[in-house]
Amino acid sequence: MTAGLNTLKRMTKRAYRRVGRGQGSSRGKQSGRGGKGQTARAGHKIRPEMRDIIKKLPKRRGFGKNRGRTVNPSRKNNVPISLVRVAEVFPNGAEITPKILKEKGIIRERGPLFPPIKIMGGAKIDKKLAFKGCLVSAPARIAIEKAGGTITP
Repeated sequence: MTAGLNTLKRMTKRAYRRVGRGQGSSRGKQSGRGGKGQTARAGHKIRPEMRDIIKKLPKRRGFGKNRGRTVNPSRKNNVPISLVRVAEVFPNGAEITPKILKEKGIIRERGPLFPPIKIMGGAKIDKKLAFKGCLVSAPARIAIEKAGGTITP
């Protein structure tokens, strides 16, 4: 039966290096602590520089991760449409939806999804128009309702 590596016993003491002993040895004198100064001392602690730089920066500025968590970048902005322009294009009693506005060429958005549309302006109109699925400003709402039109969300 041959002796395997797993059965061998150590015959000598394991080599180790005593640190901080002797003047001329490789681990004497400064014992791996470099030169003089704060870092050579026991219990040395250098204040992190980057933290000081970061703390000096103004808080919650800019576009990146400081922006409010409620901001949704994928949400499209409202497309403003003049009430006067809508009244010029559509006849009296017409129903107005985002799809119809796109077909008439008033809005030029690509893709199957429409951005939110907002009817703006408080100009006086004389046509009775029915708005469906459009946001309406307060002055435009008053003008539409005075003309006898309706607004449904």
